[in-house]
Parts: sequence; structure tokens; C-alpha cells
Amino acid sequence: MEQLLIRNLPGGTKAKLKDLARRHDRSMEAEARAIVERALEQDRVTMVDLLAMDGGESIEFEPGRLGLTGRPVDL
Repeated sequence: MEQLLIRNLPGGTKAKLKDLARRHDRSMEAEARAIVERALEQDRVTMVDLLAMDGGESIEFEPGRLGLTGRPVDL
């Protein structure tokens, strides 16, 4: 699993996140994860994007998690 640390959030952001998490009956971490996932779903990532990223050579490809489908390849 990957981790992310976000510094210097605007005032009140943490309180708003805590309130949203409480309303959705989940932790602040789970709420933040859901928000990020929803935001990223709007802009689909391609394999080219993933491989072009720093560290792209070490990606563990999970097509289902990215909403992609695979097909057999004849070599």
C-alpha cells in the first residue's frame, strides 16, 4: 500500500473532513481515501501514464482495480 502525507491544509479542512467522516460513519482516513478515489475516477489513468511516472517500472499491475480489462496476447 502507498501512503501520502498532506501538509499545510487550509484552516478548518481537518474539522470538515472529520465531520464528513462522522456523517458517513467511517474514519477520517477512510473518508479522505474515498474523496481522493472519487476525484481520480473522473480522470482515467492509462498504462502509458502509469509507466511514464517515476517508479513506473515497479508497478504491480492490477487491471481490475483500475477499471481496465485485459486480453490474452499471442507471442
